[in-house]
Amino acid sequence: MDGDHVAINRAAWTAEAAEYAEPARVSWAKAEPDWGIWSIPEADVRVLGDVAGLDVVELGCGTAYFSAWLARRGARPVGVDLTPAQLETARAMQAEHGLEFPLLEADAEEVPLPDASFDLALSEYGASLWCDPRRWIPEAARLLRPGGRLIFLTNSPMAVMCSPPDGSHTTEVLHRPQFGGLGRTTWEGEDGVEFHLAHGEMLDVLVGAGFSVERLVELRPPEDAETRFDWITLDWARSWPSEEIWVARRRQTS
Repeated sequence: MDGDHVAINRAAWTAEAAEYAEPARVSWAKAEPDWGIWSIPEADVRVLGDVAGLDVVELGCGTAYFSAWLARRGARPVGVDLTPAQLETARAMQAEHGLEFPLLEADAEEVPLPDASFDLALSEYGASLWCDPRRWIPEAARLLRPGGRLIFLTNSPMAVMCSPPDGSHTTEVLHRPQFGGLGRTTWEGEDGVEFHLAHGEMLDVLVGAGFSVERLVELRPPEDAETRFDWITLDWARSWPSEEIWVARRRQTS
């Protein structure tokens, strides 16, 4: 079972890719970056900073809308994704918007790019959700130059623990324990394999991979926020964090 999530997730995203074509068009057309299922503006979150002139790798880029946003801000992104169908949509969006940057078909846990090639590694519901953090985070560290940053968004452990096994609707009741209930995660009726860690475990992984954690942003959507996903309500997400952004920096070598 170890490592089988790679093939499982490639197959699952191949089947789902067509459903993300229209959302890709919407996201690529946006003028400014935003985060997560509630589309919280980067101007409010303020985790990216100035990316002009930075070499950026997006791990699990999907349709690469985040890389497109960064390219428009002067960054030099490389999008990495496991699924050819997702990258096909990304290339179609590049052609439509007249914007070019490299797109690489690869597993974010084993990226065929040289060490210390990037200033920023990024994942928004890409590797951060669908890859084993004990593999993809050390791989991000390898790809980053000393002092480079890792920024990633994923679901909060609270949202996962409050979701029933069928993933139908997040509730105000705990449906799984934190101890022994996180890590490799699957949902009834869904084919993909997710990965979730409690905060203490995530800190251990990041520090062990050579990072210093600078911020943990638990996102709260505004009162008028909307999402196209039906597994969570706005009331719930305004009471407890449904998503979080980690900001870490690759420690300087001695």
